[in-house]
Amino acid sequence: MKKSLIILFVLSLMLATACKKEKKDVEVETETEENVTNTESADTSRAEATDKIVVLLDSKSGSTAKGNVVFRQRSNTVSMTAVFSGLEEGTHAVHLHEKSDCSSDDGSSAGGHWNPTAQPHGEWGDEAGYHKGDIGNFTINANGTGTITFFTDEWCIGCSDDAKDIIGKSVIVHQGTDDFKSQPSGAAGSRVSCGGIIQ
Repeated sequence: MKKSLIILFVLSLMLATACKKEKKDVEVETETEENVTNTESADTSRAEATDKIVVLLDSKSGSTAKGNVVFRQRSNTVSMTAVFSGLEEGTHAVHLHEKSDCSSDDGSSAGGHWNPTAQPHGEWGDEAGYHKGDIGNFTINANGTGTITFFTDEWCIGCSDDAKDIIGKSVIVHQGTDDFKSQPSGAAGSRVSCGGIIQ
């Protein structure tokens, strides 16, 4: 009888130890899974917080105009920072056009201004209407270089809203100045530089 009690006690002790170990293993696995999930969530948040596209502009229409444009999205705001060179001193227009195709010599393969909401051409923010691609004008200095910075919550990078998504569009620089009145393009002159906005 004593032997049976001792054996029963030893078995109970072994079983209790095994259960504790199994519970500890489950807790470790759960913690590991939570850590992986938290890390993945943090990485996803970082990726969503900042999306970036760099667009290189090539010369068109026999010009020497070139450029480098950086689009960056943080939360719901897209910024555009552009540096241009090889242009004549003075004011020039820059727009987003409806296609990322810059294959033609004159930039016409990029189509017209990006206008997903079917508005008249105008200055950005005008109550009478404006295209989503109507960025505006910038100034080129005596050295043939210039910059422009633009911020909007009316664009997005790679979202599911066709009226906001700039992927698949192009940046076009014009020889002249946008008058913000002439339809449908502001009488800005020939397309002297083009770059597709492609991820």
